[in-house]
Amino acid sequence: MQTPFFSRVAVALCAVTFSGSALAQSEDAPVYQFKTLADLTATEVKDQCQTGTCWSFSTTSFLESEVARISGKVIDLSEMASVRHTYPLKAEMYLRHHGLHQFGPGSLCHDVLNAVRNYGMVPEAEYTGLDEGETEFNHGELDAVLAAAVKAMSEQRVLSDDWRDAVDGICDAYLGELPRSFIFENKRYTPASFRDMLGINANDYVSITSFSHHPFGASFALEVPDNFSRGEYLNVALDELRRMVRGALEQGYTVAWDADVSEKG
Repeated sequence: MQTPFFSRVAVALCAVTFSGSALAQSEDAPVYQFKTLADLTATEVKDQCQTGTCWSFSTTSFLESEVARISGKVIDLSEMASVRHTYPLKAEMYLRHHGLHQFGPGSLCHDVLNAVRNYGMVPEAEYTGLDEGETEFNHGELDAVLAAAVKAMSEQRVLSDDWRDAVDGICDAYLGELPRSFIFENKRYTPASFRDMLGINANDYVSITSFSHHPFGASFALEVPDNFSRGEYLNVALDELRRMVRGALEQGYTVAWDADVSEKG
């Protein structure tokens, strides 16, 4: 079992002040001071390297903090297990829409929760998603091969009986086969029983957002390409969203945050 490095996440509020030295450089240059509002357990920051899997790294980190809150155990969980579980689902959505659907490595937080609900969780030591001897992720070839494969399948117009075996074969070749069971602290678990032992219930979590084109207080499927699974978000006013996040942090709960970094500005 790997022993992860433990750190603490400090949630900070910025206050703008000015010092004499700052004013000497520029009258408009602020010096930021930070006030700790919450100090919650988290594992070390991990590098997704050359992959489009930020959604899994961030949400897995959130779940690691949840495991620590619920069970007191600080465990390094596998990010790539959720990726391996999710990619065939993305391929199926693309194929059933005859290629007229987004297909790529991007997803959202709820896709990790879907993987946890339907498959389970495994420690990082049991599923790294790396070949022996590799230390960094590079999904450039994996993404290209998967995209080419599903495109070729979609052009047949009729979904073959072999599409899932083909996609699974590609994913297994680059990421490895998902474990059916493993030993953790001298006890054998399946991914589902490991999830249950850690006290994680994917149904305990809700996705919240704030958009003006849907009514507040109602849920809707967010219209962004990465929401391939049509996950729904509770829509609230921005001030309410801010209040919810701050309230959760102050009560000892961490937050997983989906953000689009592809838009200009």
